[in-house]
Amino acid sequence: MMFERKIYAKLLEWKQTAAGEKALLIEGARRIGKSTTVEEFGKNEYKSYLLIDFNDVSDVVLDAFHNYLNDLDTFFMILSTELRVQLYPRESLIIFDEIQRFPKARQSIKKLVKDGRFDYIETGSLISVKESVKDITIPSEERKLKMYPMDFEEFCMALGEGQMVEYIKDCFEKQKPLEEKLHHKAMLLFRQFIIVGGMPQSVAAYVNNAKNFRKADQEKRDILSLYRNDIMKIDNRYQSKVLAIFDQIPAFLSKHEKRVILSEIEKQATLEKFHDTFFWLSDSMIANECFNCNDPNVGLSLNEDRTYVKCYMGDTGLLISHAFDENEIVEEDLYRMLLLGRLSVNEGMFFENAIAQELTSKGHKLFFYTKYNDEKHRNDMEIDFLISNKSKTRYRVSPIEVKSTDRYSTKSLERFVERYRERIGRAYVIHTKNLKATDDILYLPAYMVMCL
Repeated sequence: MMFERKIYAKLLEWKQTAAGEKALLIEGARRIGKSTTVEEFGKNEYKSYLLIDFNDVSDVVLDAFHNYLNDLDTFFMILSTELRVQLYPRESLIIFDEIQRFPKARQSIKKLVKDGRFDYIETGSLISVKESVKDITIPSEERKLKMYPMDFEEFCMALGEGQMVEYIKDCFEKQKPLEEKLHHKAMLLFRQFIIVGGMPQSVAAYVNNAKNFRKADQEKRDILSLYRNDIMKIDNRYQSKVLAIFDQIPAFLSKHEKRVILSEIEKQATLEKFHDTFFWLSDSMIANECFNCNDPNVGLSLNEDRTYVKCYMGDTGLLISHAFDENEIVEEDLYRMLLLGRLSVNEGMFFENAIAQELTSKGHKLFFYTKYNDEKHRNDMEIDFLISNKSKTRYRVSPIEVKSTDRYSTKSLERFVERYRERIGRAYVIHTKNLKATDDILYLPAYMVMCL
């Protein structure tokens, strides 16, 4: 099932502006739809396309890379003949799929782009992890583009709710609340998005089976098994640590502060010792890291404190399947409680993960803020997320608090705004209620995060 993906517009932009000078490298986690989207792009936008899947490639093609890159006429003849695709100069696209499986093909991009006959797109997972690049020279003739699971807007489009998306955007622009019945419908859509997630196979199973959550769950569990298998193949020096963090992501997020507590994994553990672990999870795009920023000022990265880290799942639907076994979901009627907003124990972590997923898909690097009070011996100011407007001349920070219930306090956010007023653009509360604006804070329903 083919879904509308927003990255398609970026592929068109690349084709129109840079395809003859740069190959396009699309990075993303396994099973997010990279290959499907790129193949559809090749089918629609070129006279012909040639797909080389390095998960299942013939010895003839591999031999061409090893022996004929210095004779490109013969090289292209072999590819065209072996894969039965006619290639047309400046009218054909060559796709290197799962390129991490064969790094030599990535290294060949320099020569192939310089030749200029065809356009090239590479797709891959874990493509910059050390094992995948240690023996090659990374080509400068390569432009990178990150791809994520389907976001809430794409999820709505898959469900045929394009008009709802436009209505939400219009209300956000005008800063007015949705009509109340439509607000409830939009929140119901967002809760479905939390449960199903944005993995295309899960969404397809949900759509094609009359919105059956269990069918979607089966697909998600297959993907989680695939991720575990990937972890079991990595360097033994940090394999067990990656697995330990991956397995405990739901446990960490279920705690009040949602931070990774390394001592719960290994006694006397240090972040330095777990550096490769977090690098792998982030680089694989299975997880989204969120670091503490102890001084929210120009350049959040410059003030990050890597001793405090949160680790969100890259897809919230996967988090739910990761957090509960199949019997527990059915016996506890978790889907129903999530849809009705009555899952009091874990709902906060799922909401916060979904907001992290949405912000990441918008290109935001994730940061949070916490301030320890020595007199009270506890944190007395906590902000879930900090994002910046990325402006060079009028830099502003926006604090975001996520509230999954109707009753909540905004004392931390108010103190933060008062303390850093000169640096703040707009403060946001993301909640389940309708839009409301005050002088200092814009209260947004969760489905409007796609507009930030």
